[in-house]
Amino acid sequence: MDVNGTVAEGFEPVRDAFARNFTGLGERGAAVAVYRDGRRVVDLWAGTRDVDGTEPWERGTAQVVRSATKGVAAAVALLLHQRGELDLDAPVAAYWPEFKAHGKERLLVRHVLGHRAGLPVLDVPLTPQEALDPERGPAAVAAQRPVWEPGTAHGYHALTYGWLLDGLVRRVTGRWTGEWLAEEVAGPLGLDLWLGLPEEVAGRVGRTGRVDGPEPAGALRARPKRSVTAAYEDPDSLTRRAFAAISPFPDQNDPAYRAAALPATNGIATADALARFYAALIGEVGGVRLFDPATVELARSEESSGPDRVLVVNTRFGLGYMLHGTASPLLGPGSFGHPGRGGALGFADPEARIAFGYVTNGFRRTVTADPRAQALIRAVRTSLDTP
Repeated sequence: MDVNGTVAEGFEPVRDAFARNFTGLGERGAAVAVYRDGRRVVDLWAGTRDVDGTEPWERGTAQVVRSATKGVAAAVALLLHQRGELDLDAPVAAYWPEFKAHGKERLLVRHVLGHRAGLPVLDVPLTPQEALDPERGPAAVAAQRPVWEPGTAHGYHALTYGWLLDGLVRRVTGRWTGEWLAEEVAGPLGLDLWLGLPEEVAGRVGRTGRVDGPEPAGALRARPKRSVTAAYEDPDSLTRRAFAAISPFPDQNDPAYRAAALPATNGIATADALARFYAALIGEVGGVRLFDPATVELARSEESSGPDRVLVVNTRFGLGYMLHGTASPLLGPGSFGHPGRGGALGFADPEARIAFGYVTNGFRRTVTADPRAQALIRAVRTSLDTP
């Protein structure tokens, strides 16, 4: 496998691990980028642009990053808070009056960001066509009755998270989340990152698909507990219903799906854009810094932990971000970011001064801890530990 790109001295283990993902873990096409102290130290890509094609992956090839979108979208809420425009301890209904239906008048903004809102499902799922309408998802969650008292438990809001955030951002700023990101984040940082793909760049985005691969040699093989397997198989479980809030789920290669903006699931980015975004959360990149130190601490201060009522494993969340833990191992205890189901990952680690981005065109069965991304994280750790 020919690996293209560069690594700074000391980060050669990342290149080796990236190559092994192709030879041992069934990778088809992927890229990884790492920044340290705001400077790019890893920039690698290999394989094919399309999961089922032969055209080579090039510098600047982008992919759908699924739920890694959530970490990017969460920055909008935290930046609005940083600017004094959004109170994290205010009721959502203070900004969005229609939201208070069915006893949600005390549901707080922080409950949305910490997956504590009690709204992971829709009683009436949206069709794929309805989901593309930016008004329908927010209207559906505003009308939905919580399945637990908000703030008393947590459970992953796989799809509804995006509509909750979008409705809130729209009412605070007059712009949808994707519009705000383009103007306030992607533009100033020069990111190849889109929530709502413009037609003029659609040709840069590869086709995704399902891939299978062996478990990494010598690593623990994650065997789902019976309770987890049962939750995914039971059509009435919160797990199945949360992931079926759009039913059937849209084709992620459909141009109409990619042109829409779903802040929970359909962001599109290069690996460099994900890494550069996280680098700008914790430090300055090209003269731009997004989060001040207090906002970094908000992002990674534990808001939710323990049994997740949707994923049926123990998870940890800050405000809008997954935190390092057994369900989603990152670089270290202070890391924060977000995986995308089946592969993609972006995160930052302020103590190590590291920002990481990984994108792939081959989605696996994994939800929060893909073995290919984990192999790259271990290689980054090795690079930092090597004198």
